[in-house]
Amino acid sequence: MLEGLPAFLGYFLSALSLGALFILLYERTTPYRELRHIARGNRAAAVAFTGALLGFTLPLVSAAAHSVSLLDFVAWGLISGGVQCLLAMSLRWIRVPGEQGEPAEGVYAHVSAGNAAVALLLAALHLSIGMMNAASMVI
Repeated sequence: MLEGLPAFLGYFLSALSLGALFILLYERTTPYRELRHIARGNRAAAVAFTGALLGFTLPLVSAAAHSVSLLDFVAWGLISGGVQCLLAMSLRWIRVPGEQGEPAEGVYAHVSAGNAAVALLLAALHLSIGMMNAASMVI
């Protein structure tokens, strides 16, 4: 009746481990510490981080459903995390104009300051890349 339990545990525990690794690495690719900002009540940081986490998880779910082995699944999970971290690093270069006459600031400065609109844009970018990543996996 539970002959699939070992495979389930392997994939599920691997997914949790990959998720923990992603969180650790993602926090090091952005110029601020998301979890610290979230703990202080910064909703913008929570929105942006949630988008990145979901953008990582979508391809992970696709890999779990379609991979041919646990090793294959882990490899795709590492690729998924790498893609999200590369996106986070590339977002450092994007500047958002300030209010009338104020200089443009990086998107992460806006998120750190609690700008929910910029955070929502970042979340959408992470989700979009995650969906494209999931759809592009040819397993």
